[in-house]
Amino acid sequence: MPGRHFLQIPGPTNVPDRVLRAMDLPTMDHRGPKFGELGQRVLDGMRVIFKTKGRVVIYPASGTGAWEAALVNTLSPGDRVLMYETGHFASLWKGLAERLGVVPEFIAGDWRSGADPAAIGQHLAADKKHAIKAVCVVHNETSTGCTSRIAEVRKAIDDAGHPALLMVDTISSLASIDYRHDEWGVDVTVAGSQKGLMLPPGLSFNAVSDKALEASKKAKLPRSYWSWDEMEGPNDKGFFPYTPATNLLYGLAEALDMLHEEGLDKVFARHDRHAEATRRAVRAWGLEVLCKNPRHYSSSLTAVLVPEGQSADHFRKVTLENYDMSLGNGLSKIADKVFRIGHLGDFNDLMLMGTLSGVEMGLELSGMPYRRGGVQAALGYLSGQDQTLAEGAAD
Repeated sequence: MPGRHFLQIPGPTNVPDRVLRAMDLPTMDHRGPKFGELGQRVLDGMRVIFKTKGRVVIYPASGTGAWEAALVNTLSPGDRVLMYETGHFASLWKGLAERLGVVPEFIAGDWRSGADPAAIGQHLAADKKHAIKAVCVVHNETSTGCTSRIAEVRKAIDDAGHPALLMVDTISSLASIDYRHDEWGVDVTVAGSQKGLMLPPGLSFNAVSDKALEASKKAKLPRSYWSWDEMEGPNDKGFFPYTPATNLLYGLAEALDMLHEEGLDKVFARHDRHAEATRRAVRAWGLEVLCKNPRHYSSSLTAVLVPEGQSADHFRKVTLENYDMSLGNGLSKIADKVFRIGHLGDFNDLMLMGTLSGVEMGLELSGMPYRRGGVQAALGYLSGQDQTLAEGAAD
């Protein structure tokens, strides 16, 4: 088709031209002095994004690798971990933990809200012997469009007087939704390159607290490639213990420049604004946002429930074939019941309006029951004609 493809899944996201051009450079010697400067630049820059003064580790891997690194560096075989079922990716993290020989205790969720801090606190309070070694929470559940209140989870752990580590997955929220590793008392934060950081897939990250580093000294799960200890010495000088993803690091340096130029607070406000405009469009269409709790609305994506008996995948297929736009599919429990609109990363008002126009045209052409007017509702909000406070605005 003429024109460009609209990639509106909730990651991988559109890669800005500046980042593409930065990666389009000759690969340098990863043992030479210029690489050390690049390594220090991206490691320091990622500390700012995580809002931490502690260690940051960068791996050539997907976010799944960062999940594994968080667990194997801090835990031993048979250790119990408390996890919360916020959706598909929380469930995958649980499965990975099981395969490593860790024993998850999974708090059931309805896939329509974030983690419940009270339930986590109650579970920890009942663990009088402190057998639970870590609490693992997904900050922004990519499958459902629900966020969890990490500061409240931290408070629940503290109120229970429990020493468990707090591990948080920010794969689809870092650099899109406000996140504060140090302030919120997180011990290991997990992230990936292909969403808010505006890069292709291929880099993953751990931000690590001193408490987690101390735990790693006693952890007995096997680790080699993922070892924080192996990274420490080389990272201190901007290098890595094995061949890094050099050209992706070029792109990361440029992406960090872009985020700092805009300012993180403005980045978060932009994402909040686009998310609210999208939700207004969904309501105007007579459809339902999957996330039921306004305090848990995601600013990275919106998952939309289709009416009973309708096929979200058929709608997505019609939209792709006729308008060259990719939307996210429903996963596992909500397969074919939802479609997901990504509005994160390198994204602006006109891109959002093009996306929502494509959705509305796709709804019409696919025969999905809906009301017209979603695009106009979003336009009214973005253009300032309707600037009432967003429902469920952050408090």
